[in-house]
Amino acid sequence: MAWEDVALKQKTRVSDAIPTEWRLKSLPSTDSVMDVPKESGILTPEELAITESFAADLVKDLAVGKLSSVAVTTAFCKRAALAHQLVNCLHDFLPDFALARAKYLDEYLATHKKPIGPLHGLPISLKDQCRIKGFETTMGYAGWIGKIDSENSVLVDLLDKAGAVFYVKTSVPQSLMVCETVNNVFGRTVNPRNKNWSCGGSSGGEGAIIGFRGGVIGGSIRVPAAFNAVYGIRPSHGRLPYAKLANSMEGQETIHSVCGPLAHSVGDLRLFMASVLEQQPWNFDSKVVPMPWRQAEEESIRVKISSGGLTVGFYSCDGNVTPHPPIQRAVQTVVDKLKGAGHTILSWEPYKHPFAVDLANRVYASDGGTDIYAALNLSGEPAIPNIKDLVNPNLKKLDLNEVWQCQLDKWNYQMEYLSAIRDFEAKTGRILDAIVAPITPTAAIRHNQFKYYGYATAINVLDFTSVVVPVTFADKNVDVGPKNFVPLTDMDAAVHEEYDPEVYHGAPAAVQIIGRRFTEERIMAIAEEVGRLLHS
Repeated sequence: MAWEDVALKQKTRVSDAIPTEWRLKSLPSTDSVMDVPKESGILTPEELAITESFAADLVKDLAVGKLSSVAVTTAFCKRAALAHQLVNCLHDFLPDFALARAKYLDEYLATHKKPIGPLHGLPISLKDQCRIKGFETTMGYAGWIGKIDSENSVLVDLLDKAGAVFYVKTSVPQSLMVCETVNNVFGRTVNPRNKNWSCGGSSGGEGAIIGFRGGVIGGSIRVPAAFNAVYGIRPSHGRLPYAKLANSMEGQETIHSVCGPLAHSVGDLRLFMASVLEQQPWNFDSKVVPMPWRQAEEESIRVKISSGGLTVGFYSCDGNVTPHPPIQRAVQTVVDKLKGAGHTILSWEPYKHPFAVDLANRVYASDGGTDIYAALNLSGEPAIPNIKDLVNPNLKKLDLNEVWQCQLDKWNYQMEYLSAIRDFEAKTGRILDAIVAPITPTAAIRHNQFKYYGYATAINVLDFTSVVVPVTFADKNVDVGPKNFVPLTDMDAAVHEEYDPEVYHGAPAAVQIIGRRFTEERIMAIAEEVGRLLHS
């Protein structure tokens, strides 16, 4: 069977899983679909309230039986069904599986008079690289359709032990390696705030469904969080389990992939992190550091916050690409808010970020595209344009010594960055608590226009902790753009040329709060304070 026929059959199977009574009679003509849940009549007022709640509030009510898991799961299944019809964000829809699990959890609570774990009864969406026993993980590859997983990913096992309910697997780009979510099986996932904008990637389906409130917690992480006006955390490698997740270029150990949650508040990010760490993931994934949730780390930052004692660096440009006006305004807004609260805010000079970006590009192309193109060749499907731009199969592969050199270059760069931080602290006489920076050079971008990954990539190379905070929305009346712009690089010129204040009006603009490795508790507390200052 031709790959096109296999893909169409798979896409139809997922759409057919939506019950008739949850289907829209017609699709809206508006660019934004955010009002459809209220206007469609498919969700009851109670279900709307459930899906617009914070996860931390839902688990409290679920734990004492004030809400049933069946009711909460039904609500999120219905809203997820709407999300898929409107923005095409699912690779699998599992309402029967989810409701059976929810029924079991409700019965458990009634019998034992206690919840099964800290996430008891809470629906959690899973990015389609998380394996669930008995279901498929296609990652958007036509050649992976029909392969049934025989075991769960470790993260899925631990979320299950914590009491979570799994109801959807969300869309990813072919290969996971790009920041726009499109593949040959399901097509493109769009942004619920404006279907002309990207939802980000690689977890674009997660960003879209959480942004639409078809989910309350999912993963992962920064560009989808930024483009969908939600929070997200990139933990350092080894803090959360990655074992048995599907991936491209498995075995590539120079720049590690990580997973982390997306949510509508830092409190919900904390709930996810603490619930997984409570299950002692280091006993199941050998790469996880035995590091339980450290409340004392969080409290030490809260003490600094209460006295206006934070020291925060910031930068608006990484030396490669100048961010669009909405992003520069977002950074400045956070800087002003922190200054206004009495904290010390100092300019930070990004240390050799262009070097880090070049190093990452070498690493990602080091196998000459062998892994990705082997997956494509299983079905004969073509590479999406983004992959052709990122991984050119005509490039020379790195030999083993060249790979070792990349690993040494990364290690040296990480140590040089720590030295730059120490020099900064010696010069200023203050301990650097965090850095505020762009996460992308653009607000939620138009389709096929995402060109520069560097603001995220440099932090990946450093393996620093990073939390995305939604700040503002592009405003055509304010973010008019500079006159007589002089680009720093050819890439800077290409990114700048794409900017149009009219087109970007209303697009989410975010920042990332960056900390050293394994500072998740501290950086989340700072991000929570930034959110409070912005939105209180």
